[in-house]
Amino acid sequence: MSFLNTLSISGSGMTAQRLRLDVTANNIANIETTRTEDGGPYRRKMVILEAKEPSFQKVFENTLHEQQVYTEGKGVRVSAVIEDETELKPVYDPEHPDADAEGYVMMPNIDLVKETADAMAATQAYQANITAFNATKLMAQKALEIGR
Repeated sequence: MSFLNTLSISGSGMTAQRLRLDVTANNIANIETTRTEDGGPYRRKMVILEAKEPSFQKVFENTLHEQQVYTEGKGVRVSAVIEDETELKPVYDPEHPDADAEGYVMMPNIDLVKETADAMAATQAYQANITAFNATKLMAQKALEIGR
């Protein structure tokens, strides 16, 4: 595996985790939003990540059955940002301008604890990719020093 390919894989991980953190921050910012352009309350967004080919499973199967050597990975990519379809939270607040006839306001389906945990996980994954990137960079520097 080339150094540039390894750096590219780490870079794809950093890009994906940065988007994941952006989406989480947007969810937190809209935790009280009861009106959107589409009408109704804000719905929680989730990032769907997928491995670029070859997948781990494919490499694992090839290694077991065909004794092929793993040559290159491609990293990760964001396949979609989707809306969470879980139920909205009804909150009794007859004074709210978006309250229905019975006094209930439909609030976003966002759980602050879950969003905080997602933000922490994205931050740790981002940091792990930086560590891998820096380790690869150090290996390349040491390889260049051998030639001196």
